Order: sequence, then C-alpha cells, then structure tokens
Amino acid sequence: MTAVDQMLTTHPKAGTIDAADALARCIQACIECAQTCTACADACLSEDMVAELVTCITKNANCADVCAATGAVLSRQTTMDADVVRAVVEACRTACASCAQECEQHADMHEHCRVCAEACRRCEQACTDLLAAL
Repeated sequence: MTAVDQMLTTHPKAGTIDAADALARCIQACIECAQTCTACADACLSEDMVAELVTCITKNANCADVCAATGAVLSRQTTMDADVVRAVVEACRTACASCAQECEQHADMHEHCRVCAEACRRCEQACTDLLAAL
C-alpha cells in the first residue's frame, strides 16, 4: 500500500468517493510525472544541444506544474468540487499528452526524454481512467 493509498483510506471522509482506486492511481501518477518532468527539464538543460531542447524544457516545466497542482487538488477529500476536479484532470491529461509527444521526439537521443515520455503517458492514462470513473 502506498502512502497515497494510506492517506486516502485513513482520511475521515474515506469511502465517500466511488472512484477511490482510480483516484489513488491518478494522484500517484501525477506526483511521479511532476518529479520526472522536473528532472527531465534539468537534464535537458545539461545537454550540449540545449538550444534544440527549449520546447521540450518548456513542456516539461508546464507538465510538472500542472501535475503537481492536479495531485494536490485530488488529495483534498473534505469537499470536492466535481467541476473543478474534471477540469484540472482534463488539463493534466492534455499537458501530459503534449509533453510525452515532445519527449518522444528526443527519446532516441536522450534516455531521460524516453523515461519522461513513459511517465507522461502513464499519467495521461491515469487521468483518462479517473475521468471515466467519475
């Protein structure tokens, strides 16, 4: 059981959300993706060809911020605004898809971009799954 699972199940409002498993997976994916995108942007900044990676760095930074915000919003269980949750999860899914697509273009040359693209695709799928479960 992850710390995310433990926090969701020990919350006084535990069990009030029908999509608890999808919620936990999405929060975990968002946290992982935010860290991975931050690390990938930093790795891109260390590459000799940094000028060719400006778009990748920007998309990494945007995705990291959106994922972090999404993970935080989804972690708040006391009262949940379904419209806000759907909007933020949809934004996260969009940011992840965009970042993954960009990183995939560099994955053959930069291993960190391959790892990042995979994390973004996992988060994109977790967002899709949560939206379907809501």
